[in-house]
Amino acid sequence: MKKALSMYKKGMFIALILAMFLVSCGPQPVADLPTPQAEVTTVPDVETNAQAFLTAWQAQDYAAMYAMLSKDSKQAISQADFTAYYQDTVSNATLQSITAQLLSTSLSPNQSTAACHVTYNTSLFGSFERDITLPFVWQDETWKLNWDSGLIIPELSGGSRLSLEVLNNTRGSILDRKGSPIAEQTTAWSLAIIPNQIEEGKEGQLLNLLSKLTGRTVESIQASYDDLRLTDWYVAVGEASDAEVQANWDTLVSLGGLQLSSYKTRYYSNGGVAPQAIGYVLAIPTDQVEAYKKKGYLGTESVGMAGLEKYAEESLAGKPAANLYVVDANNQVVSKLNQADSKLAQNITTTIDKELQIQAQNALLGFKGAAVVMEVDTGRILAMASSPSLDTNLFDPNNTNSSALLNDQLNDGNQRLLNRVTQGTYPPGSVFKIIVMAAALESDLYKTDTTYYCGSYFEELEGEKFKDWTVDKGYEPSGTLTLSQGLVRSCNPWFYHLGLDLFRQKGAKYISDLARGFGLGSATGIEQVDEETGQVVDPATDGDAVQQGIGQGDMLVTPLQIVRFTAAIANGGTLYRPQLIEKVTNSGGVDIFVLTPESQGTLPVAATTLEAIQTAMRGVVSSRNGTAREALGDFSIPVFGKTGTAENPMGNSHAWFTGYTDENREDLPDIAVTVIVENGGEGSEVAAPIFRRILETYYFGAPKKLFPWEVKFNVTKTPTLQFTQTPTAGAEGGGRQSTPTPPAG
Repeated sequence: MKKALSMYKKGMFIALILAMFLVSCGPQPVADLPTPQAEVTTVPDVETNAQAFLTAWQAQDYAAMYAMLSKDSKQAISQADFTAYYQDTVSNATLQSITAQLLSTSLSPNQSTAACHVTYNTSLFGSFERDITLPFVWQDETWKLNWDSGLIIPELSGGSRLSLEVLNNTRGSILDRKGSPIAEQTTAWSLAIIPNQIEEGKEGQLLNLLSKLTGRTVESIQASYDDLRLTDWYVAVGEASDAEVQANWDTLVSLGGLQLSSYKTRYYSNGGVAPQAIGYVLAIPTDQVEAYKKKGYLGTESVGMAGLEKYAEESLAGKPAANLYVVDANNQVVSKLNQADSKLAQNITTTIDKELQIQAQNALLGFKGAAVVMEVDTGRILAMASSPSLDTNLFDPNNTNSSALLNDQLNDGNQRLLNRVTQGTYPPGSVFKIIVMAAALESDLYKTDTTYYCGSYFEELEGEKFKDWTVDKGYEPSGTLTLSQGLVRSCNPWFYHLGLDLFRQKGAKYISDLARGFGLGSATGIEQVDEETGQVVDPATDGDAVQQGIGQGDMLVTPLQIVRFTAAIANGGTLYRPQLIEKVTNSGGVDIFVLTPESQGTLPVAATTLEAIQTAMRGVVSSRNGTAREALGDFSIPVFGKTGTAENPMGNSHAWFTGYTDENREDLPDIAVTVIVENGGEGSEVAAPIFRRILETYYFGAPKKLFPWEVKFNVTKTPTLQFTQTPTAGAEGGGRQSTPTPPAG
């Protein structure tokens, strides 16, 4: 057989050679024939299509997924319903992501399958896994998926869906350092007056009780309805906690003209204690609902939108208990797919001293400005007041006062939501002279006893003439002063000279770099609230350098930056991170976080320089020529400070005061305090008295000395009262009706 096959192959070979010879001897073609082109079609394999579907699923690209479906599948479900099915599953499962792994494929002429393993990563239920088989059919020269809802999660096969049941937690409380509530979930009462229903002879009792409950002065409450006495208008007064109302219930219900309405809410005591720092809650914005649902929210909750409420949202909200069910087309439960135990909300204890904070807010009433109090050895923020303030209870629409007052507060042009302590940026003015003095001493060009003549004008720049602050006061020139005395007297010509001389001899970056070393021009790192960095700009000309010498020009700082370096001067040079959270406590009362003071570096100056600055700052308060002597010279606690007046192109100068105490008490650690009053004039006469009020509250428990612009504590213009009442010292609230005439400093 093999031999016959071999003879056959040889014969065929000879025949082929003869045929080629005969063709070559025949007529030749005129031109070469084109080379035949073979069309090659690449058939996609099922593995490629399966992987493409899984990749699109992981990216939530539902349009791409739908494009891979078979004709029958597309007839069974529209693209919109297909997308909604997946989105509904994502929402109910609180799905954060999926991880899909292709395991194997099986191929037959018109059908194939792809086996894959899917991990579902959820916010509430952790991760769970399922094996899924994707069925493909051959259509239109490719593999198309025969889709069913069971390809999302096998339990959803046949059109079933997921249903999420969430048992929400009560939101955690925000407390002051002593455990007094600042924000809590509770019942609150909105309080209002109907003027023409006030009973004769009981107006004084009504107003005194409302003042006690809301923290407003009697005068400010009466002024709010004085022109409406004959009307039945609703005049919003404020809010009170259920406990406060119940304690005074019998008296309240006996008084005419009072309207009370209870509601469940996030209650902010005293109309908002440090409201810009604590923040507030709001209903989840529509465009963020899906993102919150992925985190396990139903979408109907209120969540933190600013301040600590936003920063500590995860701790304050906790995680709710939840059940994930599979339901059929009739919404009947088929099975429980998963469940999650609750993670109870945690309470936040702040570093804020509630009473100190309230008095700081009251001290700023009627002004635009800020005051901040920091422990010098820890960075704890004891008070963070920004004025004008706002009542954060008004953000709850269930509060009947909301519709009456919220728009007025938000749209009065006062930027009440702005935290002026951390977000307000201002020229530092004369408080910057502290840093310029440090730069002079560190340069080896000056000593504390180096002298300069402090005249009425500075004329070292040809064609320029800059005046001292004493000119506007009608004072005689300060005369020859040492460098230390120059800071005590806040002599402008001395520091104009330093700015110019250091610029010429040490370069444009010399003072600027030292300022950066004091923490200006960069974030303090507080993190728990939003902050601005301000800016330190290197002078480009002699004129710029002169202005830098007195803290003017393009430089911008925040009050928090100023109080931070003031505290560092007090403690020997350590810059601490400012902090607002003292501890976080779980539902069992266990502290899971406790504040640890955090050093961020030291002031870039020698110990001798620091000591010289401390001595000069003490002189600002105690020396006969000190700019703060009148406001603070008789204060019984040792105080160190610096006044500041920062020129402002938009109006009157800003008034600054920054300083610290040196009492060395274990029960009341020393503090640094910075105050700024926008357009307030000179720091010695406006900011320094506010500084004093804060110290009085901290050390003595209550204000002791009236401001020059007050007729009684927190009242600057007394309305004509329609009844006789005994003034109560220390009452909170009210509004400053007139601005004091600014003198010197």
